[in-house]
Amino acid sequence: MSAGNHLRPLCGYRVLDMTRVLAGPYATMLLGDMGADVIKVEKPGCGDDTRSWGPPFVKSESCYFMAVNRNKRSIAVDIKQPKGKDIIREIAKKSDVLIENFVPGGLDKLQLGYEDLRKIAPSLIYCSITGYGSDGPLAKRAGYDVVAAAMGGLLNITGHEDGEPVRVGVAMTDIATGLYAHGAIMAAILQRQKTGKGQKIDCNLLSTQVAVLSHIGSNYLIAGKEANKWGTGHESIVPYQAFKTLDDGYLVVGGGNDQQFSSVCKVSFLL
Repeated sequence: MSAGNHLRPLCGYRVLDMTRVLAGPYATMLLGDMGADVIKVEKPGCGDDTRSWGPPFVKSESCYFMAVNRNKRSIAVDIKQPKGKDIIREIAKKSDVLIENFVPGGLDKLQLGYEDLRKIAPSLIYCSITGYGSDGPLAKRAGYDVVAAAMGGLLNITGHEDGEPVRVGVAMTDIATGLYAHGAIMAAILQRQKTGKGQKIDCNLLSTQVAVLSHIGSNYLIAGKEANKWGTGHESIVPYQAFKTLDDGYLVVGGGNDQQFSSVCKVSFLL
């Protein structure tokens, strides 16, 4: 999208954001970037957990919170109170999308689940983000990026050979889940143009992590090959890693095919 194009794709769409921390807020931020009117619902008194995740802070606001909550309006609502529930219902009636990341069943107990809201807002697209899915033996567990990354295999393939499991420097499982949710919501908006009806979307951290294993997952499923840690290297492409230099820096080289490998050799005075 051009920065000079003032008519963004989701102008005129409203998103009711009942998420907190990272995966959900990341998805709604992207929808806001594309022009949607995002209304973020927060807990009275403390708000989103990440408001206090610091330092660094800008005045009383954490940089973490600001990184994933741009282009949003925020309201504080006690959704356990009858008046708070009524506020959510009224906003839902006027919204195109609702996205939430409560533990499965949490909003159902408050009569704010999908089956409740579809009765008053049949065109509403309702997206739930969970740790391990909306049903199954782990459904009631809270989802955390590092735990899902461990269960989904990312920590097992990250780090130096024979080293300890290493967490990626940013919460990639959370972010990837937000991207999947954002894409699913966009698809549901297109589907609604054909049917006139909303739908329920389920995204979860563990399924996302397994999905983004990409060729690592297919290597095991097809060839039965367990993955290893390769540091900055790659088991199928060489050179494709960081090399330490004499001045204590690092040089990162990536030669993705035979022609590039030849070019790397020439530049490195090996040919």
